Amino acid sequence: MSEHTRALTEFLAGLRYEQIPEAVLARTEDLFLDWLGSALASAGAHPIPLFERYANAMGPADGPARVLVNRTGSSAYFAALVNGASSHLVEQDDLHNSSVLHPATVVFPAALAAAQDLGKSGRELLLASVAGYEAGIRIGEFLGRSHYRIFHTTATVGTLAAAVAVGKLMDFDQQRFTHLLGSAGTQAAGLWEFLRDAADSKQLHTAKAAADGLLAAYLTRDGLTGAQDILEGEQGMAAGMSHDADPKKLSDRLGSRWALAETSFKYHASCRHTHPAADALLELMQREGLSAADISAVNARVHQGAIDVLGRVKVPQTVHQAKFSMGTVLGLIAVHGKAGLPEFHSLALTDPQVAAFRDKVGMVLDPEVDGAYPARWLGRVTVETVDGRTLHAAIDDPKGDPGNTLSRAELEDKFRRLVQFSGARSDDEAGELIAKVWRLRETDDLTGLQ
Repeated sequence: MSEHTRALTEFLAGLRYEQIPEAVLARTEDLFLDWLGSALASAGAHPIPLFERYANAMGPADGPARVLVNRTGSSAYFAALVNGASSHLVEQDDLHNSSVLHPATVVFPAALAAAQDLGKSGRELLLASVAGYEAGIRIGEFLGRSHYRIFHTTATVGTLAAAVAVGKLMDFDQQRFTHLLGSAGTQAAGLWEFLRDAADSKQLHTAKAAADGLLAAYLTRDGLTGAQDILEGEQGMAAGMSHDADPKKLSDRLGSRWALAETSFKYHASCRHTHPAADALLELMQREGLSAADISAVNARVHQGAIDVLGRVKVPQTVHQAKFSMGTVLGLIAVHGKAGLPEFHSLALTDPQVAAFRDKVGMVLDPEVDGAYPARWLGRVTVETVDGRTLHAAIDDPKGDPGNTLSRAELEDKFRRLVQFSGARSDDEAGELIAKVWRLRETDDLTGLQ
């Protein structure tokens, strides 16, 4: 085992609640509420009922872990599976920039399900979640940009992040964390090809990452062994899934750099790669007093990762695929001033003005933007107007980034809007859930968190 993998597993084994700064604990609560809203927002929406049906058919009729979208009980495994799928559907869950990882949608489903199953407290849930974030983010950074070109990092790395969170609930020592990473890493999978076909695989990715991470932890607890060098070994993850892996990222400032606090919230209900350009276009239109009809062309100046992911979607066929269409997102921004869940579901595929604007949008690789990525996601757009002007706008901190974050009041508002969108909870119930999240540190019984 390399020194960097060892340092990471030793850190995870030794991490204690008392070591975590107050600001990091508060941010973990913020991220948990944000995740909870994302999970509830997808209630009843395709393909989540398919995951519910599978859990009903294969799992127990009841259990201690809660399936959020339907408030039923199940085993920890099937609760993690459904909650992992549901929290990644509406594209409102968090993102960590430099790892290009959506940690919440894999860490929290596994951690909450296991915590409910094992009778853990809110403090233990927060500690486990921090461990999952810190490990997952560093492993994502370790695998580098080349990994993300083919592999959906949230699916692959997410399996390990989920496993670590559950392993921390089980108080694993360094040796067991090593075995755990081996068993989680050998299950890691998830390919981007589904985007070409508007397929439903993205929800399968996060469902399996959360559930397989939990599976690895429960088996490791009972004695299953795993590869000792799954990250850096000759036939490990980096060897098979990366061309630019950097082992030093695995142990980067452990205990002093809290990577969880660098995580961004999503403001627009779309792929995060669209957000910087969306914010830049909105700023430009407001600054210049432009309407969509005043614009003849938009060039979004982007990093290569955006081209790799978004460039596959030409004319979106589904609402979910529309969230990966730069032209559709910018069309919603230009025509309607926002790209939230209501706009996507009622306008993205049917509004002729949005479709017309989509055809005006292009993406070009920008050396400045690409050079800053993935540590920073810069927004740059060039707009040609009908009257012949060329205008530019630049956004360095898109809404939701740590430098332009959402306040607790904004997070509460977002949570209520997400729950209202699906009707999964009444407004009073939404308020009760918000209060429960803000009291997580004082909560000894998590079974009521549903």
